[in-house]
Amino acid sequence: MKKVICKVEYDTDRAVLVGKVANGTWGDPKGFEETLYKTAEGKYFLYTFGGEESPYPEENIKRMSAPKAEEWIQAHIER
Repeated sequence: MKKVICKVEYDTDRAVLVGKVANGTWGDPKGFEETLYKTAEGKYFLYTFGGEESPYPEENIKRMSAPKAEEWIQAHIER
């Protein structure tokens, strides 16, 4: 997925995957995935997608600051 935010393009195909978490199972209307990426320029973004009853019923990209990305990593990956 690609999305331009504040004149910066965020592209899941060109960025490095940092980590991914899934909540629920495939087909679960409340299930969702969050995937953190880092661009070649060092910018972080979160790709989200989920079921129709989840917090992310539509595919989206949200930029993240480095401190917020580090918080996400600690909360989801470095358990």
